[in-house]
Amino acid sequence: MLPTFVIFLREGIEASMIIAILLSYLAKIDQRQRFRDVYWGVAAALGLTAVGGVLAYLLIEQYNGSNVQTYFETTTYVLATAILTGMTLWMHAHAPTMAGELRSRSDVALSRSERFGLGLLAFQAVGREGLETMVFTLAIIFASTRQAATPVHGSGLLIGALAGLAVALALAVAIYRLGTRLNFKIFFRVLGVLLMFFAAGLLVDAIQNLQALGWLPFGTHVLWNTSGALAESSNLGDLAHSFLGYADHPTLLQGVVWVVYVVASIVAFSLLGRPRRPKVSA
Repeated sequence: MLPTFVIFLREGIEASMIIAILLSYLAKIDQRQRFRDVYWGVAAALGLTAVGGVLAYLLIEQYNGSNVQTYFETTTYVLATAILTGMTLWMHAHAPTMAGELRSRSDVALSRSERFGLGLLAFQAVGREGLETMVFTLAIIFASTRQAATPVHGSGLLIGALAGLAVALALAVAIYRLGTRLNFKIFFRVLGVLLMFFAAGLLVDAIQNLQALGWLPFGTHVLWNTSGALAESSNLGDLAHSFLGYADHPTLLQGVVWVVYVVASIVAFSLLGRPRRPKVSA
Protein backbone atom coordinates (compact mmCIF):
# COMPACT_ATOMS: atom_id res chain seq x y z
CA MET A 1 0.00 0.00 0.00
CA LEU A 2 2.65 2.53 1.05
CA PRO A 3 4.90 2.07 -2.02
CA THR A 4 2.09 2.91 -4.44
CA PHE A 5 0.93 5.73 -2.15
CA VAL A 6 4.36 7.39 -2.28
CA ILE A 7 4.77 6.86 -6.03
CA PHE A 8 1.30 8.14 -6.95
CA LEU A 9 1.66 11.02 -4.49
CA ARG A 10 5.01 12.06 -5.93
CA GLU A 11 4.01 11.68 -9.58
CA GLY A 12 0.55 13.10 -8.96
CA ILE A 13 2.04 16.12 -7.21
CA GLU A 14 4.39 16.89 -10.08
CA ALA A 15 1.74 16.43 -12.79
CA SER A 16 -0.99 18.30 -10.94
CA MET A 17 1.44 21.03 -9.95
CA ILE A 18 2.27 21.59 -13.61
CA ILE A 19 -1.41 21.76 -14.55
CA ALA A 20 -2.21 24.03 -11.60
CA ILE A 21 0.57 26.43 -12.62
CA LEU A 22 -0.75 26.47 -16.19
CA LEU A 23 -4.34 27.14 -15.10
CA SER A 24 -3.40 29.82 -12.58
CA TYR A 25 -1.27 31.59 -15.19
CA LEU A 26 -4.04 31.43 -17.82
CA ALA A 27 -6.47 32.85 -15.27
CA LYS A 28 -4.01 35.62 -14.42
CA ILE A 29 -3.69 36.71 -18.06
CA ASP A 30 -7.47 36.42 -18.61
CA GLN A 31 -7.31 33.35 -20.86
CA ARG A 32 -9.79 31.15 -19.01
CA GLN A 33 -11.35 30.10 -22.31
CA ARG A 34 -8.17 28.10 -22.95
CA PHE A 35 -8.77 25.93 -19.87
CA ARG A 36 -10.56 23.47 -22.16
CA ASP A 37 -7.38 22.89 -24.17
CA VAL A 38 -5.50 21.99 -21.01
CA TYR A 39 -8.27 19.64 -19.86
CA TRP A 40 -8.28 17.81 -23.19
CA GLY A 41 -4.52 17.35 -23.00
CA VAL A 42 -4.77 15.94 -19.48
CA ALA A 43 -7.61 13.57 -20.38
CA ALA A 44 -5.78 12.26 -23.46
CA ALA A 45 -2.59 11.63 -21.47
CA LEU A 46 -4.41 9.83 -18.64
CA GLY A 47 -6.40 7.69 -21.06
CA LEU A 48 -3.35 6.69 -23.08
CA THR A 49 -1.37 5.86 -19.94
CA ALA A 50 -4.17 3.74 -18.46
CA VAL A 51 -4.67 1.75 -21.66
CA GLY A 52 -0.93 1.25 -22.10
CA GLY A 53 -0.48 0.05 -18.52
CA VAL A 54 -3.32 -2.46 -18.71
CA LEU A 55 -2.15 -3.82 -22.06
CA ALA A 56 1.43 -4.18 -20.82
CA TYR A 57 0.28 -6.06 -17.71
CA LEU A 58 -2.05 -8.37 -19.63
CA LEU A 59 0.68 -9.06 -22.17
CA ILE A 60 3.25 -10.13 -19.60
CA GLU A 61 0.66 -12.18 -17.68
CA GLN A 62 0.54 -14.55 -20.64
CA TYR A 63 4.13 -15.55 -19.85
CA ASN A 64 3.60 -16.05 -16.12
CA GLY A 65 6.29 -18.30 -14.65
CA SER A 66 8.47 -18.30 -17.77
CA ASN A 67 11.83 -16.69 -18.46
CA VAL A 68 10.07 -14.13 -20.65
CA GLN A 69 8.32 -12.77 -17.57
CA THR A 70 11.66 -12.62 -15.74
CA TYR A 71 13.21 -10.71 -18.65
CA PHE A 72 10.34 -8.24 -18.69
CA GLU A 73 10.42 -7.80 -14.91
CA THR A 74 14.17 -7.22 -14.89
CA THR A 75 13.93 -4.67 -17.69
CA THR A 76 11.14 -2.91 -15.81
CA TYR A 77 13.20 -2.79 -12.61
CA VAL A 78 16.22 -1.29 -14.38
CA LEU A 79 14.11 1.17 -16.38
CA ALA A 80 12.17 2.25 -13.29
CA THR A 81 15.40 2.78 -11.37
CA ALA A 82 16.90 4.89 -14.16
CA ILE A 83 13.76 7.02 -14.60
CA LEU A 84 13.23 7.40 -10.86
CA THR A 85 16.81 8.51 -10.32
CA GLY A 86 16.82 10.89 -13.26
CA MET A 87 13.50 12.55 -12.50
CA THR A 88 14.30 12.93 -8.79
CA LEU A 89 17.64 14.61 -9.48
CA TRP A 90 16.11 16.76 -12.26
CA MET A 91 13.26 17.96 -10.07
CA HIS A 92 15.65 18.69 -7.20
CA ALA A 93 17.75 20.88 -9.50
CA HIS A 94 14.98 22.56 -11.56
CA ALA A 95 12.06 22.91 -9.13
CA PRO A 96 12.77 26.62 -8.40
CA THR A 97 12.60 27.57 -12.10
CA MET A 98 9.86 25.20 -13.28
CA ALA A 99 7.00 27.72 -12.90
CA GLY A 100 8.83 30.32 -14.97
CA GLU A 101 9.63 27.80 -17.70
CA LEU A 102 5.98 26.73 -17.90
CA ARG A 103 4.82 30.32 -18.21
CA SER A 104 7.31 30.93 -21.00
CA ARG A 105 6.14 27.85 -22.91
CA SER A 106 2.52 28.92 -22.40
CA ASP A 107 3.28 32.36 -23.82
CA VAL A 108 4.84 30.75 -26.89
CA ALA A 109 1.77 28.57 -27.46
CA LEU A 110 -0.58 31.53 -27.04
CA SER A 111 1.46 33.87 -29.22
CA ARG A 112 1.44 31.38 -32.09
CA SER A 113 -2.33 31.04 -31.81
CA GLU A 114 -1.99 27.27 -32.00
CA ARG A 115 -5.35 25.65 -31.24
CA PHE A 116 -3.77 22.61 -29.63
CA GLY A 117 -0.59 24.23 -28.29
CA LEU A 118 -1.65 24.34 -24.64
CA GLY A 119 -3.29 20.94 -24.89
CA LEU A 120 -0.07 19.48 -26.23
CA LEU A 121 1.88 21.12 -23.41
CA ALA A 122 -0.47 19.59 -20.83
CA PHE A 123 -0.39 16.25 -22.66
CA GLN A 124 3.40 16.16 -22.62
CA ALA A 125 3.62 17.08 -18.94
CA VAL A 126 0.96 14.66 -17.69
CA GLY A 127 1.93 11.98 -20.21
CA ARG A 128 5.52 11.98 -19.01
CA GLU A 129 4.44 11.59 -15.39
CA GLY A 130 1.86 8.99 -16.39
CA LEU A 131 4.44 6.94 -18.28
CA GLU A 132 6.77 7.04 -15.31
CA THR A 133 3.94 6.05 -12.96
CA MET A 134 3.01 3.14 -15.24
CA VAL A 135 6.58 1.81 -15.19
CA PHE A 136 6.87 2.21 -11.41
CA THR A 137 3.50 0.56 -10.79
CA LEU A 138 4.40 -2.43 -12.95
CA ALA A 139 7.68 -2.76 -11.06
CA ILE A 140 5.86 -2.62 -7.71
CA ILE A 141 3.28 -5.19 -8.86
CA PHE A 142 5.97 -7.59 -10.09
CA ALA A 143 8.03 -7.25 -6.91
CA SER A 144 4.98 -7.55 -4.63
CA THR A 145 3.55 -10.52 -6.52
CA ARG A 146 6.82 -12.36 -6.15
CA GLN A 147 6.98 -11.67 -2.43
CA ALA A 148 3.35 -11.98 -1.33
CA ALA A 149 0.87 -12.92 -4.04
CA THR A 150 -2.44 -12.49 -2.22
CA PRO A 151 -5.66 -10.65 -3.18
CA VAL A 152 -5.40 -8.50 -0.06
CA HIS A 153 -1.96 -7.31 -1.08
CA GLY A 154 -3.28 -6.31 -4.51
CA SER A 155 -6.11 -4.40 -2.86
CA GLY A 156 -3.55 -2.60 -0.70
CA LEU A 157 -1.66 -1.46 -3.80
CA LEU A 158 -4.86 -0.02 -5.29
CA ILE A 159 -5.85 1.71 -2.05
CA GLY A 160 -2.39 3.24 -1.77
CA ALA A 161 -2.52 4.50 -5.35
CA LEU A 162 -5.97 6.08 -4.90
CA ALA A 163 -4.94 7.67 -1.60
CA GLY A 164 -1.80 9.12 -3.17
CA LEU A 165 -3.79 10.60 -6.05
CA ALA A 166 -6.35 12.07 -3.66
CA VAL A 167 -3.68 13.86 -1.63
CA ALA A 168 -1.95 15.02 -4.82
CA LEU A 169 -5.19 16.49 -6.19
CA ALA A 170 -5.90 18.24 -2.89
CA LEU A 171 -2.47 19.85 -2.98
CA ALA A 172 -3.02 20.80 -6.64
CA VAL A 173 -6.16 22.71 -5.65
CA ALA A 174 -4.10 24.50 -3.01
CA ILE A 175 -1.49 25.41 -5.62
CA TYR A 176 -4.19 26.78 -7.94
CA ARG A 177 -5.86 28.79 -5.18
CA LEU A 178 -2.68 30.14 -3.64
CA GLY A 179 -0.69 30.63 -6.83
CA THR A 180 3.07 30.76 -6.27
CA ARG A 181 2.89 31.14 -2.48
CA LEU A 182 3.45 27.43 -1.90
CA ASN A 183 7.03 26.19 -1.73
CA PHE A 184 7.57 22.47 -2.31
CA LYS A 185 11.36 22.55 -2.03
CA ILE A 186 11.49 20.69 1.29
CA PHE A 187 8.73 18.31 0.19
CA PHE A 188 10.60 17.22 -2.93
CA ARG A 189 13.86 16.98 -1.02
CA VAL A 190 12.51 14.62 1.63
CA LEU A 191 10.49 12.57 -0.84
CA GLY A 192 13.47 12.47 -3.20
CA VAL A 193 15.73 10.85 -0.60
CA LEU A 194 13.00 8.33 0.22
CA LEU A 195 12.59 7.44 -3.45
CA MET A 196 16.33 6.89 -3.80
CA PHE A 197 16.06 4.05 -1.28
CA PHE A 198 13.00 2.78 -3.14
CA ALA A 199 14.99 2.76 -6.38
CA ALA A 200 17.78 0.87 -4.62
CA GLY A 201 15.27 -1.87 -3.79
CA LEU A 202 14.22 -2.14 -7.44
CA LEU A 203 17.85 -2.38 -8.51
CA VAL A 204 18.45 -5.16 -5.99
CA ASP A 205 15.45 -7.01 -7.46
CA ALA A 206 16.99 -6.70 -10.91
CA ILE A 207 20.30 -8.13 -9.65
CA GLN A 208 18.44 -11.03 -8.03
CA ASN A 209 16.71 -11.86 -11.32
CA LEU A 210 19.92 -11.64 -13.32
CA GLN A 211 21.69 -13.95 -10.90
CA ALA A 212 18.78 -16.40 -11.04
CA LEU A 213 19.05 -16.41 -14.84
CA GLY A 214 22.78 -17.11 -14.60
CA TRP A 215 23.72 -13.87 -16.33
CA LEU A 216 25.64 -12.65 -13.27
CA PRO A 217 27.25 -15.83 -11.91
CA PHE A 218 29.56 -13.98 -9.50
CA GLY A 219 28.94 -12.49 -6.05
CA THR A 220 26.32 -15.13 -5.27
CA HIS A 221 27.48 -15.75 -1.70
CA VAL A 222 24.58 -15.12 0.69
CA LEU A 223 25.50 -12.47 3.26
CA TRP A 224 22.82 -13.42 5.80
CA ASN A 225 19.45 -15.14 6.15
CA THR A 226 16.91 -13.33 8.30
CA SER A 227 13.82 -14.89 6.75
CA GLY A 228 12.94 -16.46 10.10
CA ALA A 229 12.95 -13.10 11.90
CA LEU A 230 11.69 -10.84 9.11
CA ALA A 231 10.66 -12.47 5.83
CA GLU A 232 10.27 -10.36 2.70
CA SER A 233 6.88 -12.01 2.14
CA SER A 234 5.53 -10.51 5.38
CA ASN A 235 3.85 -7.12 5.46
CA LEU A 236 6.65 -5.53 7.46
CA GLY A 237 9.29 -7.22 5.32
CA ASP A 238 7.62 -6.01 2.13
CA LEU A 239 7.51 -2.48 3.52
CA ALA A 240 11.19 -2.61 4.49
CA HIS A 241 12.08 -3.99 1.06
CA SER A 242 10.10 -1.32 -0.79
CA PHE A 243 11.53 1.64 1.09
CA LEU A 244 14.96 0.45 2.17
CA GLY A 245 15.79 -2.32 -0.28
CA TYR A 246 15.79 -4.89 2.51
CA ALA A 247 16.38 -8.52 1.52
CA ASP A 248 16.12 -11.47 3.92
CA HIS A 249 18.91 -13.41 2.15
CA PRO A 250 20.86 -10.96 -0.05
CA THR A 251 23.85 -11.99 -2.10
CA LEU A 252 27.21 -10.24 -1.97
CA LEU A 253 26.57 -8.56 -5.34
CA GLN A 254 23.17 -7.31 -4.22
CA GLY A 255 24.71 -5.78 -1.12
CA VAL A 256 27.51 -4.09 -3.05
CA VAL A 257 25.12 -2.69 -5.67
CA TRP A 258 22.77 -1.38 -2.96
CA VAL A 259 25.56 0.42 -1.08
CA VAL A 260 27.13 1.88 -4.23
CA TYR A 261 23.81 3.13 -5.59
CA VAL A 262 22.63 4.68 -2.31
CA VAL A 263 25.94 6.43 -1.63
CA ALA A 264 26.28 7.71 -5.22
CA SER A 265 22.68 8.94 -5.44
CA ILE A 266 22.77 10.73 -2.09
CA VAL A 267 26.07 12.41 -2.99
CA ALA A 268 24.59 13.55 -6.33
CA PHE A 269 21.46 14.72 -4.54
CA SER A 270 23.54 16.75 -2.08
CA LEU A 271 25.70 18.32 -4.78
CA LEU A 272 22.67 19.41 -6.82
CA GLY A 273 21.10 20.90 -3.70
CA ARG A 274 24.00 23.27 -3.04
CA PRO A 275 23.27 26.93 -3.81
CA ARG A 276 25.09 28.16 -6.86
CA ARG A 277 27.63 30.90 -6.30
CA PRO A 278 27.07 33.96 -8.43
CA LYS A 279 29.77 34.60 -11.01
CA VAL A 280 32.06 37.44 -10.10
CA SER A 281 33.07 39.60 -13.03
CA ALA A 282 36.69 40.55 -13.25
